Amino acid sequence: MTTDVHNRPVIGLDQPAETGWTPAGFQPTARLARRRAIVLLLNLATLAGLFWGLVQVFGANGFAVSDIIILVCFLVGAPWTVMGLWNAVIGLWLLHGVRDGLARTSPFTEIDRTVPISSRIALTMFLRNEPPERSLAKLAEMRRALEAEGVGEHFDVFVLSDTSDPEIAAAEEARFEMLRPQLGPRALYRRRPDNPGFKAGNVQDFLLQHGDGYDFFLPLDTDSLMGAGTIVEMVRMMEAHPRLGLLQSLVVGAPATSAFARIFQFGMRAGMRSFTMGAAWWHGDCGPYWGHNAIVRLAPFRQACRLPRLPGTPPLGGYILSHDQVEAALLRRAGYEVRVLPVETESWEENPPTLMDFTKRDLRWCQGNMQYWRILGWPGLRPMSRFQIFAAIMMYLGAPAWMLMTLAAASKLVIGGDSGVNVAFAIAMFFIMLAVSFVPKVAGWLDVMLTPGGTRRYGGTARFLAGGLTETLFSVLLAPVVALRVTLFLIGLLFGRSVTWNGQERDAYRLSWRDAARGLWPQTLFGLALAAAIFALAPSVWPWAAPVLAGMTFAIPFAVLTASPAVGRFVTRIGLCAIPEERGLPEPLARVAAAEASAPLPSPSATTRAA
Repeated sequence: MTTDVHNRPVIGLDQPAETGWTPAGFQPTARLARRRAIVLLLNLATLAGLFWGLVQVFGANGFAVSDIIILVCFLVGAPWTVMGLWNAVIGLWLLHGVRDGLARTSPFTEIDRTVPISSRIALTMFLRNEPPERSLAKLAEMRRALEAEGVGEHFDVFVLSDTSDPEIAAAEEARFEMLRPQLGPRALYRRRPDNPGFKAGNVQDFLLQHGDGYDFFLPLDTDSLMGAGTIVEMVRMMEAHPRLGLLQSLVVGAPATSAFARIFQFGMRAGMRSFTMGAAWWHGDCGPYWGHNAIVRLAPFRQACRLPRLPGTPPLGGYILSHDQVEAALLRRAGYEVRVLPVETESWEENPPTLMDFTKRDLRWCQGNMQYWRILGWPGLRPMSRFQIFAAIMMYLGAPAWMLMTLAAASKLVIGGDSGVNVAFAIAMFFIMLAVSFVPKVAGWLDVMLTPGGTRRYGGTARFLAGGLTETLFSVLLAPVVALRVTLFLIGLLFGRSVTWNGQERDAYRLSWRDAARGLWPQTLFGLALAAAIFALAPSVWPWAAPVLAGMTFAIPFAVLTASPAVGRFVTRIGLCAIPEERGLPEPLARVAAAEASAPLPSPSATTRAA
C-alpha cells in the first residue's frame, strides 16, 4: 500500500479504496464514525433537555390537546436549530481552539503547490431569462484572469442557455459574439429551445454533447464569480486526489447596494465559516454541493449523476428541481468523495435584493426539497447522504411546525391564561430557546473578533457590532414572515400549486407598496389577528409574543423599507453591514464593476421581478 507523509493511503482511480478509509484515503472511517456519534449524542442530549423544559412549562396541570401539539411540533422543528448550534460551536473550536482545525476537516488541502496543473477544465455558465451583460462580463473576467495566471490553455468556456424569452436569447447571443475574443478560441454558446430537466438537464446535455476530453467542469450560475487563484488551487487539489469527485468552495455574497441583500449577507458572511467548518468535521466524505462554484470530476459525474424523472406529476413528481444535493449523494454512492473547502476564498455570488425575491427563491428550493421523499429510498446511498436528504426535507417542514406550535401556544394562553403554565419555567425556556437560535450568530461574531484583523476587515469593532445587532433584529423580523409563507406554500403543494423556474432579479429596485401588500397580506392579517387576541384576552403574554407579532404585523413596511434604494444608499454610505470586500475591493470584483460602469446594464425586465 502506498502512503503519504501522514501515513494516509494514496488511492488512484484504478485502485479500490483501502478497507477502513474513505474512498480518497483522507480519513479512517472509524474516526468519522466517532465524530458522527459525538455530534448525535450532543444533539440528542440538547433536545432532551429542551423537551424536558417544555414538559415542565406546559404540563403543570396535565396535558391538553394544545400541549401535545406544542410538544410534537417542537420535536419536528427543533432538531435542525439544535444541529446548527452544534455545527457552529464545533466550527468555532476548530477555528480557534486547536492549531490544526483545517487539517482535521479538510486533509485534501495538503498538496504540493509547485506542481503545474495538467488537466482540461470546462468553465460552464448556465443562463435562463436574465440580462446576460453582467454574467458574461464575469465570465470574461474569469477567463482573462486565468490567462494572466498562465493556465488559460487548460480552460474552455461554455455558455449554456435555457432561456425561453426570444428577446433575452438574442441579447445573450449578441453579447457572447461581442465577447468571444475575450472568452477564448474554443468558447461555445449553446441554447436549448426546450429545457427538459431544467438546470440538471442542461448540465447533463452539456456533459453528453461536449464533455469528452475534459477532466473537470466548473458550474457557474449567472451571478457567480471566482478568482483565478482559487480555481487553480481547487484544480490542484482535485488532480492530487483522483478519488475526490467534487470540491465545493465556500461561496460568499458580493457587495450589494440593496439594504435587504446587505443585511442578509452580512449575517451569512459572519456566521457561515464556523458553521461550515463544524459541519465539514463530521460530514467528511459526504459533503455538500450547492450547484455552482465547485470543481466537479466530469467522467464519474456524467456516469453516476443522471437524474431520472420522478413518478407522478409535478409539483412533487417529474423533473427534480433541487438537483445538487441529490447529485452529491449519487457521486458519493459511485465511490467518490464530496468535500467542501470551508475557508473564505475568491468565490462570490449575489443575493436577492428584496424580501419578495428572497422568498420566491426559497419557495423554489422548498418545492424541490419536497420531491426528496421519493429519493430517500433509492438503493445504495450512504447513510450520511440519506440523512442529508432527510434533513433538507425537514428544514422546510420545520416552518409549519413552528407556526402550528405558535398557534397552539397562543390558543392555550388566550383561552386559559397562564393558569396551565409554569410561568417561571416558561420565562426561563423563552430565553434558553432564544439563546439556542442565536448561538450560530454569536459563534460567527466570535470567529471574526478572534481572527487577527477580523473586525478591521468589516470597518472596525464598533461598526461590526452595529452590523451584528442590525442583522439580528432583521433576522427576528424576517423569520416569522418566511415561516408563514413557506407554510402556506406547502399547503398549496398538496393541491398542486407549483413555482415557475425562471430568471431571478439581481439588481436593487424600489418595491411598491402594492406589490408588497399583494405578497404579504396573509402575514399582516395573521399578525394583526393574533395581536388583537393576545391584547384582549392575555395582555401579559405580549412581551414574549412581540418578535412574532412585530415580524408579521409589519411585514409590508419591512419589505418596502429594506428594498428602498434610498435606504440602500444610506446604509452603504455609513458602512452599515459592510462586508470585507467593500473595504478593499478584490481585483475580479473591481474589474467587473469597471466593465459595468463603462457599459451600463439595461434596466431590469419586469418579467424577472417577483410579484
